[in-house]
Amino acid sequence: MEYKNNIEFARELDNNDPLKEFRDQFYIPLKNDKPLIYFIGNSTGLQPKNVRSAVEQELKDWEVYGLDAHFEAKNPWYYYHHFLSESIGRITGAKPEETVVMNSLTTNLHLMMVSFYQPDGNRNKIMMEAHAFPSDIHAVTSQMILHGVDPKQALIELQPAEGEFINRNEDILQAIEKHGDELAMILIGGVNYYTGQVFDMKSITEAGHKVGAKVGFDLAHGIGNIPFQLHDWDVDWAAWCSYKYLNSGPGGAAGVFVHERHGQDKSLRRLSGWWGTEEETRFEMSPDFIPQSGAAGWQLSNAPVFPMAIQKASLEVFDNAGFDKLREKSKLLTGYLVYLLNEMGQSNDSFEIITPSNPEERGCQVSIFMKKAGKMVYDKLKEAGVKADWRHPDVIRIAPVPLYNSFEEVWEFASLFASYMETVADPSLT
Repeated sequence: MEYKNNIEFARELDNNDPLKEFRDQFYIPLKNDKPLIYFIGNSTGLQPKNVRSAVEQELKDWEVYGLDAHFEAKNPWYYYHHFLSESIGRITGAKPEETVVMNSLTTNLHLMMVSFYQPDGNRNKIMMEAHAFPSDIHAVTSQMILHGVDPKQALIELQPAEGEFINRNEDILQAIEKHGDELAMILIGGVNYYTGQVFDMKSITEAGHKVGAKVGFDLAHGIGNIPFQLHDWDVDWAAWCSYKYLNSGPGGAAGVFVHERHGQDKSLRRLSGWWGTEEETRFEMSPDFIPQSGAAGWQLSNAPVFPMAIQKASLEVFDNAGFDKLREKSKLLTGYLVYLLNEMGQSNDSFEIITPSNPEERGCQVSIFMKKAGKMVYDKLKEAGVKADWRHPDVIRIAPVPLYNSFEEVWEFASLFASYMETVADPSLT
């Protein structure tokens, strides 16, 4: 598409947007009675308007049935995870039985590593991207220590080439081959939280399996953002949270993917809990743990019905919108933002886009490396009603989400950003 740097063009894109009506299905926070330009859905997504009735349905069933709501409710609590599996499967490219909504992200990372990090002699190393989200590093290093493995010796961090911000895929594949005999597991964020880079998960999985390593992905910044084909890519496992692009609220129920070849393996080492047992025999109270087939066999405790009701309502919005359409709009939104920033960057060298220029290698996030006065610019944006994200020490993250953000908002942000960058280049303008 040939973009244009004017508000009329942005409004034309909005008028022709087949998803424009979905914005009205979300509550947009206000500042001074004006909707915020909410570009921080990569941290906490907005509330879908259908959430209230979904939660009220569960509250009503609790009121009317009490305990019996486990079987008598409109959505029986005993089987609640089943009500989300079809939608989650579509978003992740998985069979429904390969996914389950449960727990929180870091809890699920630990549960997956119990099963898939099995250090054996010299094959005890874990490969991650450098500058992964801190909770991933905490989880990985603590698992190593639990196994008596020294993280300083066994953690391999993939560093970008000198002077660059993103990891080249060929460098990742070479590193996997180089360390193949030592690798027990590869764990990479499908989308890097800092740069917005989308990793080539298919080729990474193939390379990892070729050297005998298990391969998992943290999809916290990917799910609801970019399409996956986890089953076809032969990924061993994945985990995610749901309060970002899935719009499931703070602390929303997270989830996992376990490939069916592992989900059918009842001998696989795991931490077991009552809710992971076969549903048909659960109330026989047997001391023997017989896991359900599929990802559901990793459940520990009762389904958190109210957070899952929120997620179920949000997933209905995704199903109605269609993920292919959402992805297409996402690439247009970030493409327009990158175009506007590049136009500006021709006359201002105070910032640099560190998100990949190839739209297939980024989700709905553009990270701007601020070479000077970054916090000042961020604060001015905040005062003007732009909700963005500041990542210490020098990056502003912008996430135009296709479900509720518009092209006009992208243009408005770029216009504000340009005016503030002029003051950086010429302080006399302040």
